[in-house]
Amino acid sequence: MKIAIACDHGGLNLKNALKAFLEKNGYEYVDFGTETTASCDYPDFALAAAEAVAKGECERGIVVCSSGIGVSIVANKVPGIRCAHCHDVYCAKYTRYHNDANMIAFGERCLGVGMMEEIVTAFLTSEFEGGERHERRIAKIKAIEEKYCK
Repeated sequence: MKIAIACDHGGLNLKNALKAFLEKNGYEYVDFGTETTASCDYPDFALAAAEAVAKGECERGIVVCSSGIGVSIVANKVPGIRCAHCHDVYCAKYTRYHNDANMIAFGERCLGVGMMEEIVTAFLTSEFEGGERHERRIAKIKAIEEKYCK
């Protein structure tokens, strides 16, 4: 599984820990930046990661900023992206089970490396449950995208 990753300056340390974790666990990733702590604009990096997932170049994506909020907002502007802002394992699992989320976001100032690793493991190893009710809801999300993302 190839993972798109990205961060702004506020998420660099956690993204670097994420890279080490992904490498240790045999995941391939594409890093869309940033690589420094110099102030930068999170939309530039989160957008690139989300576009890679939407195009199918990467199967899933993980974006990081100080809070996780900004990067999740940006990712969710890309049609086909369902990015969940996760700070616990339960949400990471259930966003896959019920929402078929293809990206997650979290904040460096909101969680430590150990929790990040647990969240990422849950997100990458959980699969969509499917079923009529979940598929119906995702279809409604797609209809909203079609209506407003023109």
